Parts: sequence; structure tokens; C-alpha cells
Amino acid sequence: MKRLLPIGVLLLTPASSLAQEAPDARFALERTESGFVRLDRETGAVSLCRDQDGTLTCRMAADERAAYERELELLAGRVTALERRLEAMPQPESLPGEAEIEQGLSIMERFMRRFMEIIEEFSSERGNSEPAPQKT
Repeated sequence: MKRLLPIGVLLLTPASSLAQEAPDARFALERTESGFVRLDRETGAVSLCRDQDGTLTCRMAADERAAYERELELLAGRVTALERRLEAMPQPESLPGEAEIEQGLSIMERFMRRFMEIIEEFSSERGNSEPAPQKT
């Protein structure tokens, strides 16, 4: 029993250290004269952070803010263009009514009955002149 306890501690230690590293892995925080600079390692975004009354407040850097605004304008323009294209497209007609559905089904039923008659005629003609092929 005493030997199992150190093994259990060793097995749990790496898991707990990984759990502690996970939140810190995305952002890097560096102290500057006026506060902090935060780097998002996934997106590359840089934020300027200040400690105000015990709360860390972060804002995007000015050049990133301008790029962000340009991207928003570009996306807004694309959305507007897509909306215009959608409005210009012909709208689908309404669904068929009950009478139109019944008419279509009636036509299909007549077609299928006639088709089956043709198959029966063909099968009876073939049966009289030739033996049925071997099916494997």
C-alpha cells in the first residue's frame, strides 16, 4: 500500500501541471512602463492592458483597431452585396394546391398502369417465342 501512494502522486502530478499550463498557453503578458502588453498567441492580436482599481483592463492597439474597423467595413459591404443579390433573385412560386397535386398523381397513375400493361404484353410475347433466361 505504501508503494502505491508515491506512484499515484507521480501519476497525478503531470495532469495537474498540464491543467495549470492550459490557461496560460494562449496569452503572453509582459509588463511595460505604462501597464502590460498582452499577446494572443493564437490570433497574433496585441492588446494594451492597464491595472485600474485592481482590475486589468485591456484594449486593442491603435493599428489593430484600424485594421479591425476596415475588416468590419469590408464584411458589411459583402453582406449588403449578398442581400442585394438575394433580393434580385426570382422568388419561388407558391406550393401547388390540392387540385394540382391530385392532377399530377392522376397522370402518374395512368402512366404507371399503361407502363405495366406494356411490360405484361412484352413478357407474354417473349414467353411464347423464347425460353426464359437462366438466372444465377
